[in-house]
Amino acid sequence: MKIARTAVLCLALIALNAGVALCAELAQVVRTIEQGYGSLNDLQADFSQRSSIKAMKREEKGAGELLLKKGGGKESMFRFNYTKPKQQIVSNGKTVWYYIPDQKQVMVMDLAQLLEASNGIAMNYLSGLGQVSKDFSIAFAAEQKDKSGNYQLELTPHKKSPAMAKLLLTISGEAVESMVAKGKSSTPFPVLSSTVVDQTGNTTRMDFSNVKTNRGISSGKFSFKIPSGVQVIKR
Repeated sequence: MKIARTAVLCLALIALNAGVALCAELAQVVRTIEQGYGSLNDLQADFSQRSSIKAMKREEKGAGELLLKKGGGKESMFRFNYTKPKQQIVSNGKTVWYYIPDQKQVMVMDLAQLLEASNGIAMNYLSGLGQVSKDFSIAFAAEQKDKSGNYQLELTPHKKSPAMAKLLLTISGEAVESMVAKGKSSTPFPVLSSTVVDQTGNTTRMDFSNVKTNRGISSGKFSFKIPSGVQVIKR
């Protein structure tokens, strides 16, 4: 469950056009996400993560680098290089490797089965937001924008999943402003943060920074060679 929440796995503000303030409708914010993702081929970004375990009243923190690349099939390739705690979650679009160096263990899983177990949404939402309006019911959050003027959305998946009861996204106000004024998002990846809430109330929030898109990331980045001397656990 922790892997599903991790790996995996993102708004009525002001836009200026010739000095006139425009109010973005929900449909325009959603269009900003979907149009941006439609032009996204690959992504590299730093992330910070906060996971809250409700029953234990405990918070865990993490950080690292995310690589994402759209594959030829349905699933994308992804790589989470955690620097804190030290671990790696890698998928080539078919297989998932979850490597924990300190424990000298690597778990090997079939991505299709993992997606099926979570209805696909929790693990694959980062690469599936190109059709977010198809998979989710979408509304503005109670606070439609944050202090920086970015839009906040609350998404409820149409298919129930233990791994995801709700998804909260913070969307770049600048990207939405560009959509309202010019009809085009200013970035393929307008998501500033994502929070996955599971059915038991546990939350996993990721904040993204230093985002780089469409740089031609090699597919070789998403392969994983199992180190010698580690225990291999197949799930």
